[in-house]
Amino acid sequence: MANITFSSPRMSRDVTVYAVAGDRATVLGVAKQHRIPIPFDCQDGECGSCLIEVSHLEAPTKYSKYGIALTEKEKEALKQLGRITKEELFEAEVNDMPPRFRLACQYFVRNENILVKFEGDETLPAQAPHITPAAKHFKGGIEIGSVETFLGYAVKVEQDAAIHFDGLAEKMEECGNGEVARLFRQLAAFSRLHLGEAKARAGEIADDLEVPPDYVWPDHATPERTSLMAGDPALTRLDALKAALQGETRGYEFYLSVKAKAKDPEIARMARLFVKEEAEHVKILEAWITREEWAIAHPHAEPVA
Repeated sequence: MANITFSSPRMSRDVTVYAVAGDRATVLGVAKQHRIPIPFDCQDGECGSCLIEVSHLEAPTKYSKYGIALTEKEKEALKQLGRITKEELFEAEVNDMPPRFRLACQYFVRNENILVKFEGDETLPAQAPHITPAAKHFKGGIEIGSVETFLGYAVKVEQDAAIHFDGLAEKMEECGNGEVARLFRQLAAFSRLHLGEAKARAGEIADDLEVPPDYVWPDHATPERTSLMAGDPALTRLDALKAALQGETRGYEFYLSVKAKAKDPEIARMARLFVKEEAEHVKILEAWITREEWAIAHPHAEPVA
């Protein structure tokens, strides 16, 4: 699995997508699939319109085996654009060291986590967060027709997240991974706080709130439940944080899809509040992941305050 984070002034927030390495998809192909607005024209490595700046989040070395295989078209386009030096070209051809700039139409997805930056079309206005395929998937199985129903779904999402993280913590304690177990307990506590907020809002509107059962959700699971199986004692904090981020991102997308599809203005207003909160949760987890990756890359440095 490859995590690709797209960042651009033309986007209102960074977007991380999960691409399957080895399926012969290019970064441009992944971007188009997820409605990421990378400019493109020829899609054949000649025009240079899909120029991207790539950062490898695993800090590549001369001994990293990326097998980047720059095509002759890509080399020539990058030369003409002034985006590759002789030294970078040598390192790419001899040591498999990836250059800083690439063409999205020529860059095939690999089993690596990368940050992709691009300028985008400056004639276009900044975009609102888009609805990804996951948002369409997690629409709740039925159309939400009332505020009371929406709040019932919101309570169920946070309730399941707290139970899920507590269960993962128990499994990690059983296999002796106390550090990750403590992290899951912390995440469960955050989910219970969010659950309390959702119940408080619901209490102002519905005295007898109906929480939807599992079977109304796709795969019988609410969006914030991660696919992580916590039975591996070697599971790291970074693994756990990335799994949590995936769940929070899907939760954000669920509320975003409700807001986009709502016919009742009050449902859209309430969903908008949850969208804002979930976006903050995503940003917090992204910050934690950045700090964790920095700590791994600099094991002897002083901890970041």
